Amino acid sequence: MTYTITVQPSGRSYEAEPNETLLTAGIRQGIGLPYGCKDGACGSCKCKKISGTVTMGPHQDKALSEAEAAEGYVLTCCGTATSDVVLESRQVTHAGAFPIKKMPARVAQLERLSHDVMHVKLQLPANDTLQYHAGQYIEFTLRDGARRSYSMANAPHTLVESGSPMVDLHIRHMPGGKFTDHVFSAMKEKEILRVEGPYGSFYLRDESPKPIILLASGTGFAPIKAIIEHMQFMGITRPTTLYWGGRRPHDVYMDAWIKARATEMPHLRYVPVISDALPEDHWRGRTGFVHRAVLEDFADLSGHQVYACGAPIVVNSARADYISQAALPEEEFYADAFTTEADKSSP
Repeated sequence: MTYTITVQPSGRSYEAEPNETLLTAGIRQGIGLPYGCKDGACGSCKCKKISGTVTMGPHQDKALSEAEAAEGYVLTCCGTATSDVVLESRQVTHAGAFPIKKMPARVAQLERLSHDVMHVKLQLPANDTLQYHAGQYIEFTLRDGARRSYSMANAPHTLVESGSPMVDLHIRHMPGGKFTDHVFSAMKEKEILRVEGPYGSFYLRDESPKPIILLASGTGFAPIKAIIEHMQFMGITRPTTLYWGGRRPHDVYMDAWIKARATEMPHLRYVPVISDALPEDHWRGRTGFVHRAVLEDFADLSGHQVYACGAPIVVNSARADYISQAALPEEEFYADAFTTEADKSSP
């Protein structure tokens, strides 16, 4: 027996198996529900349940509180239907979303962008083209079955510029991390990895004319970079302000690249924000929390779209503050919280 899941206000529907999460069933059938970690840790997939019954699997309180659950909210990444269900979600993608593919990928280049960020360029099969939206991510499948997710840092149109399909990833070293320790100590060019994608609902909504706030912390800049490349390629000239935050100046590891794009794109403004600069950094720019810098410049976000990517604390704080303090419409906040394995296992 299957259950019918209907998503409002789009009216799109799909079928879910009894032991299949709402999100997995949607992805399988090309229904683009919003999501991030897929592990009940980030809350990006939170939707309002209008009707029906859903059984929730293990998840973190920070992703879905008891009060939110009492109001009818569910996490589609760990909720399974026990009847037909109607959900409310305004971020459902159009029909015909790009298919998810599994493929081998060869490490073509390794380059340190900073002391703890590696640029990994992957060569993909030429006969099985990966299609994706700028802002989406791929997953590595490790030998023990574990998965690690990283956003593409280049726009789709750049895939074949070098003659064969290439995707760029920005991977931050997490000491003790199963995958990132390998990337920074043992990974070699020509190594073969298994990848799957594209995943994620984080991408630019081209149809809107609204001004854009891009908010990045750390390697959350990777999908933002892809979005900027996409905007430049497509000739999108909506007023756009990028706020990129780091603890120290070296954390904004492609500062020169952004400044070069800003000279080519008059509608793009760039604001780096450093939270913990030391005297020897000689930092003379903006300081403090990056999401607060936006509120210092934009008291009213009611007519904007915000695209936020990075650490969960930054994304969640931005979402709460922009909606409550600057009148940002909730449906105009698009996000991808970079949850680490530590984030997923924390209380």
